[in-house]
Amino acid sequence: MSFSSDTKRELCTAECNGASLGRAECYGFLLFAKTFSNEKIIFNTENPYTAARFMNAVADSFQAITEKNTALTGKRDSARLFTLRVPLKSDCARIFGELGHSSRSISLRINRANLEEDGAVAAFLRGAFLCCGSVSDPKKDYHLEFTVPYKNLCSDLCRLISEVSQRRKEPKLINRKGMFVAYIKDSEEIADLLALMGAPLAAMELMQEKIVKSIRNSVNRRMNSEIANMNKTAKASALQIEAIERIKRLKGLEYLPDDLKDIARLRLENPESSLRDLGNMLLPPISRSGANHRMKRILEIAEEISPSER
Repeated sequence: MSFSSDTKRELCTAECNGASLGRAECYGFLLFAKTFSNEKIIFNTENPYTAARFMNAVADSFQAITEKNTALTGKRDSARLFTLRVPLKSDCARIFGELGHSSRSISLRINRANLEEDGAVAAFLRGAFLCCGSVSDPKKDYHLEFTVPYKNLCSDLCRLISEVSQRRKEPKLINRKGMFVAYIKDSEEIADLLALMGAPLAAMELMQEKIVKSIRNSVNRRMNSEIANMNKTAKASALQIEAIERIKRLKGLEYLPDDLKDIARLRLENPESSLRDLGNMLLPPISRSGANHRMKRILEIAEEISPSER
């Protein structure tokens, strides 16, 4: 199963402490369902745990019967689409009205009167996520989204999430193929929201993966830095050895002052050593800066040898 499916499975085990919280979760299911009106209530999902949770929520909160039809999706082997509907129009009208909605309304909006109890917003968001939400595998990306058919309803959802977020940041909103998508990309905000909705294990897995990625990236940066330094040292060493060999061939190392002669011999004997290491090999030892200064003088001397002498 995917990370998103596992998260929904965990959310379906969350307890609703009290009828008001169960009703708030059911409201989240209904408001973002495929169809929610005074005549029809239809909910689609590919997650069997979500389907069972929806049926129980409608039965517990509104004592209404729900019919379930199952069909193969064709996406992958044995993948199924569950279509759940409230068959009685009288039940649809009653539920729609009890939640404070009217057929005269231009568009669906979140009725805050249904979310006044402590914990009701978290339960509502859980129902909404189970209905129209998804979250990416944190091994690949940090991305959580809700796909909503109406812009005003999506804007209401963004505002509600920002109010319960510790960072007070609204999710971004985009139009995707005629649907409105509220999405979050920040890993900590996603983890906070998952924990709030009732999926602490998914939130923990996401943060653990973030830590692993951080350590891996830190190691990679350190290795890349070390490789770059090694390449830089090797290139500099090659230029220094070439200059020393030229002086040795044309003038002899005795041509060099004593302080340069010693480090020149050490360079020829230790082509892979850093300037710091060469400086430590001298008696008395000198700093990397001192070793670098002497090597620059050797390079200058090699350049000063006239073409006829070369």
